[in-house]
Amino acid sequence: MITAEFFVTSHKQMVGFHISGHAEYAEAGEDVICAFVSSAAYLTANTITEIIGVAAEACAEDGDMLVRIDEKDAEKCRDILSGLRLHLLNTEEQYPDHVKVIITEV
Repeated sequence: MITAEFFVTSHKQMVGFHISGHAEYAEAGEDVICAFVSSAAYLTANTITEIIGVAAEACAEDGDMLVRIDEKDAEKCRDILSGLRLHLLNTEEQYPDHVKVIITEV
């Protein structure tokens, strides 16, 4: 199962996400859910760092992706992070056995 954890401050500012696991919907290289989630996560990370220009902690390795921003940059990244969260919540609704979205206060 893919787990997508979104980090939210006590001030309700979204400051990043961690996506891990595999959907196990199909064999490796053929899993459209993994490809779907991965593509959305990379789009979000690249938009934050390269388009918006926010210095973020960002790393991806072996099906694991972590992106964290400073709370001072949360407003600049609000729309893209909210879009990813909504996208993955909709995916979770369609594929509840393969995707789980978690909101964690940090």
